Amino acid sequence: MFTFSLTDICAVLARGRADAAANGGFRILYQGISPEAEARAGLWLVGDEGVYVMSNGKLAEGQRPLVIHAEECDPKTNPDYWHYKRQHFGGDDGVEFIDAVELETLVAAQPDATHLRFVMNDTSISISLIRR
Repeated sequence: MFTFSLTDICAVLARGRADAAANGGFRILYQGISPEAEARAGLWLVGDEGVYVMSNGKLAEGQRPLVIHAEECDPKTNPDYWHYKRQHFGGDDGVEFIDAVELETLVAAQPDATHLRFVMNDTSISISLIRR
């Protein structure tokens, strides 16, 4: 499982929207696979050097997206992040798009939640909200 504070998730979504407004829209995960019409607000859940979420607004030259690592899988704070990532995300790198509207609907339904949790298996991702 991968846990993120809702404050951080909201910051990533806001940054993606601000970048999109300033730079002409949202980035598409895989150019050539999804048509431009599918570029929309959201975030990317990325398994790479740890596991993190990142904003998806188009970026200006030299600009970097906002990246927030999962509490359990941050290379800066968990010396076992690599093993944790392999166990819960898989050995390969990967990216999953999470739609902003769907995520915000989920958050609005549970206003007392403080954190977002992703749980992955071979065929699916489940998203839940928790309160700490």
